[in-house]
Amino acid sequence: MVKFSILVVEDDKLAQKVMAAQLTAHNVDLAGDFRTAMKKLETGKYDLGFFDLMLGVDDDYSGLKVIPRAVEKGVYAVVVSSSDSDEMIGRAYELGAGDFYAKGNEERNVADILRKFAQQRKAAGAADIFAGAFVTVDPETKAAALEAFKYAPTELPILVLGPSGTGKTSLAKILHEHSGRAGAFVAINCSAYSEDLLEAELFGYKKGAFTGAAESRKGRLLEAHRGTLFLDEIGAMSLNMQTKLLKALEERSFYPLGSERPERSDFRIISATLEDPQALIAQGKLRFDLFHRIHGYTITLKPLARRKGDIFALVRHFTKGGRRLAFTPEAREFMEGYSWPGNVRELKKFMDLAASGPAGRVSLETARKHLKGVAQPAAAAGPAGGDTYAYALAHGLEAALEKLSAEIIQRNLRENDGVKTRTLADLKISTRLLYATLEKAGEKI
Repeated sequence: MVKFSILVVEDDKLAQKVMAAQLTAHNVDLAGDFRTAMKKLETGKYDLGFFDLMLGVDDDYSGLKVIPRAVEKGVYAVVVSSSDSDEMIGRAYELGAGDFYAKGNEERNVADILRKFAQQRKAAGAADIFAGAFVTVDPETKAAALEAFKYAPTELPILVLGPSGTGKTSLAKILHEHSGRAGAFVAINCSAYSEDLLEAELFGYKKGAFTGAAESRKGRLLEAHRGTLFLDEIGAMSLNMQTKLLKALEERSFYPLGSERPERSDFRIISATLEDPQALIAQGKLRFDLFHRIHGYTITLKPLARRKGDIFALVRHFTKGGRRLAFTPEAREFMEGYSWPGNVRELKKFMDLAASGPAGRVSLETARKHLKGVAQPAAAAGPAGGDTYAYALAHGLEAALEKLSAEIIQRNLRENDGVKTRTLADLKISTRLLYATLEKAGEKI
């Protein structure tokens, strides 16, 4: 356990004892009046402070006057006061207080404050994760991730948006690691299961609950007790399952299949989707009330094509501790201009192929060999750029969209080695559209 240096500014002797009892594991200084508090702030060094606002019978809220100096000295200021009017709360925050609590529930509140402070300290010093656990040199992505880390130690649900392969699962794991939660990180990809299988995976089941249930099995919700449940591709979950999940979120209890006894689980939820939640709601694919349960804080990860500086930072990361490669200027230019539709996952696959090859120097020919036919360079890939735009002008927008749709479907099918069920799940398309596209292209169905 991390020990903090703490200043308690409180004039009531009993209240001092109550606070001291909650802080026995830390180094604590006490101040019972304004002068003593200011003197200790000048001579001591504190991590955080707990401040009462009224220091004396006829006090004019001199505790408020201590807060700005404490903040200047780098102290995280927490107000614990019986004077908790809206005006007073607002004034304390204006002066720099980080938290405000009413007196009377110190045992729980102090423990929560210390836990949150410890995790915020850890998150503030988490810049090194950008060199390992979540590699990025992109300023916007770093700023978004650091902002998300501020909410890691809270109970707030987090929603991670972004295209497939951008690192949503990696970020969710890091958020869990910075949450301070004692339980496990439990992940499940909602798009990989049918409705019945997903229900069994999430809620668990009792022996004999259905054909094949030879023994009881604990569900993912229970596995995530006191930990984090990560629901990837939550937009693929059926509306019926969304209703059941919503009930479990609201009540923190659920019934395993075949059981008449409810199970309870204190889990924190992080979810992710590559689709626009508002579009899913408009299409009737995502319940509005579930959306508001899962998006306490939302972070959006940019595609790799918009994080060009990350390409070779990731290359260095993928080859660290193993075979290092060199790249010709032409290969570098091609890779930096490439659209990376598979994002970081596609880059990793490419690096595995390049590192396994005979040559240690990656040429333009090698880059094109492994990436050609997968996507065009970024300049020609967007709907308003290059070949797609020219095709639209020549043949009309509808024809261009149909052509683009066919290219995406055929590319994804190649990436999945022709397994159609994977393409249906990846692109969230109907069987009818897939087969119509293949038939038009003259491919075997």
